[in-house]
Amino acid sequence: MKFNKIIIAGLVAVLGLTISANAKSVKLSKSQMKKATQVYFDRCAGCHGMLRKGALGPNLEPKKTKAMGTATLKYIINNGTPGGMPGWGKSGELTKAETSLMAKYVQIKAPMPPEKSIVDMKKSHKVLIPVAKRPKSPQNKNWKDNFAVILRDIGKIAIVDGKTKKVLSVVKSGFATHITRTSASGRYMYVIGRDGKASMIDMWMKKPANVAEIRPCNDARAIDTSKHKDYLDKYAVVGCYWPPSIVTLDAETLSPIKIVSTASYTIDKGVFTREARAAAIIASHHKPEWVINVKESGQVWLYDYSDIKNPKITMVEAERFLHDGGWDLSKRYFLTAANAKNIISVIDTKKGKLVANIPSQGKKPHPGRGVNIDSKKYGPIWGTGHIGSNDIVFIGTDPEDHAKNAWKVVKKVSLPGKGGGNLFIKGHPNSPYIFIDRPVNPDRKLQTQIYVMDKESLEIVKTIKIPAKYLPVYKGKKGKKIISRGPVHFEFNADGSEVWTSIWGNKMVNTPILVYDSKTLKLKHVIDDKRLVTPTGKFNVTNTMTDTY
Repeated sequence: MKFNKIIIAGLVAVLGLTISANAKSVKLSKSQMKKATQVYFDRCAGCHGMLRKGALGPNLEPKKTKAMGTATLKYIINNGTPGGMPGWGKSGELTKAETSLMAKYVQIKAPMPPEKSIVDMKKSHKVLIPVAKRPKSPQNKNWKDNFAVILRDIGKIAIVDGKTKKVLSVVKSGFATHITRTSASGRYMYVIGRDGKASMIDMWMKKPANVAEIRPCNDARAIDTSKHKDYLDKYAVVGCYWPPSIVTLDAETLSPIKIVSTASYTIDKGVFTREARAAAIIASHHKPEWVINVKESGQVWLYDYSDIKNPKITMVEAERFLHDGGWDLSKRYFLTAANAKNIISVIDTKKGKLVANIPSQGKKPHPGRGVNIDSKKYGPIWGTGHIGSNDIVFIGTDPEDHAKNAWKVVKKVSLPGKGGGNLFIKGHPNSPYIFIDRPVNPDRKLQTQIYVMDKESLEIVKTIKIPAKYLPVYKGKKGKKIISRGPVHFEFNADGSEVWTSIWGNKMVNTPILVYDSKTLKLKHVIDDKRLVTPTGKFNVTNTMTDTY
């Protein structure tokens, strides 16, 4: 690939080095600003921050972007970067005009996004089906093995029967839904969109549907419920990116109860940051607590909800910038990625303190929830992949019976080829294999394969090539050819005999879900319903309810 001088200078800048350039003043009309603000919110804010100060992605404040210049910015937005940024123009998600608009927009000071009060939230609150009118018992015998499938770019959730593989219903959700989480009983599936809209689907219904919704944030990524035995199905909690806050809701109606701001001081320099976003949330099964990553501050909050109006919060200093993570096998330790620092932080939720900050030995760890294995050689271990490098690493998690392996990388494996692009890694106690995706690797061959790792040897034993017929190529605006990405995200059925993966497409066309036998690795089913447009994350009721991964 050839780079002209201005592109090279811009890439130097995006990697954090200093350059100088004569930047021209950039101006946008009111309508252009409105459109650009929405595009930035939809595509960019998650990694670069609402105020563009950076986190997983680099700082994009005008002082830096003006020095890069419009031509460089257009190139990067169109083609992406080796560090894991998608090529928004190349993939067809942004038009040529939108790419040019965004290159100009990021050179202008970020507008301050709106705040949100409980009064504001209540305006969007709807109980669509009152509690008294909901089913008294399950109307779907397979409900505990059903899947919630995120149809990311069209703002919908498909509920798929895990036994029959039929789509039971397609339910409206917020924009670009990030995750779904079940209630402690599994009855309700809670959904959070990037636009901050929360909704809940009653999985007991013959045709599962939304029963309540609310918009507690303008931007969000996390939702969970109360899973302690004394508070089963009592509360739901949303972690807001903007306004940076934690919002507690009634679990049956989504009525708002409490807001707590997460604006805070950073753990390293003690600098106050308004944008300290609530990222991953995970519910403790042992205490009435939520474990919450406060991204920019570098704190993990242990949020005791036993007195919901007067919550007790333990702020544990970990590392910046915190993103996603999950439990170890014992569900005592929370392992989470500070992916801008290439660190895995370990929190002991029993003692309420940091155990270790472990170098991940890769670039930009992105575990999702990670994967747990009870290894014959190492004892209990937890694994993660990386967006920015081809490394899969495993960390020992048992300080009592396997102390020599605890809180260190015991195994590092390199995926074939070069570069990162991994988003999710998944396992199940009843499968001998771990499944790894790579949908944002720029190499088409590497992007369209499933990487299968043996649980005992912790080595890649097979790469499953996705047949071309399941990777649709279609025409976008003005006849532009758009190629779907490869497989993304894995989820097992309840007994672990099958593993499901989505083909990540574009909102213009449906793409299939491929179902593999988790032991023989043979393709068993292709779920190719025309309503499955941009399927990405999949969440099985039983596995989500029990935190099995």
